[in-house]
Amino acid sequence: MVKEKDCRQIIHLCDCEDRFIWPRITALNVPVIAPPPIIVSDERIIPKVNRYFYIVTTDIHLTNGVTLAANLFTDDKGDTVTEFSIEHPNGYVNLFINAVMQEGGIYSVSSTSLSLNADNATIYRGTPIIIESIGFFTEVN
Repeated sequence: MVKEKDCRQIIHLCDCEDRFIWPRITALNVPVIAPPPIIVSDERIIPKVNRYFYIVTTDIHLTNGVTLAANLFTDDKGDTVTEFSIEHPNGYVNLFINAVMQEGGIYSVSSTSLSLNADNATIYRGTPIIIESIGFFTEVN
């Protein structure tokens, strides 16, 4: 516990007149930078999305890899497809197995098939496989 006499000594030792006071900082001659010009283009980037669905009918063992033909898949309308629409180089493909996006290095998609690399795994009957192909196109107004 600090005694009252001790507190007065502490206050006396802290002489505020000894403090360094920083000068005020002011901004002088701040350059004004004009914003960049707005460019209005007649072109628009339009994405095109195609999805393909397959429900596995028998267990798929990936020990040696597997290739699934495009005609096993249906499109968003439920129609069987003969080939996948792959937009290259202005697009990309995602693969979902059982609603989980897969790493790009474990599969490849061509216009006629999906190939899954060899792995010590099994895709069980009833598992959904979804291919999502996204392409980008320009449209001129």
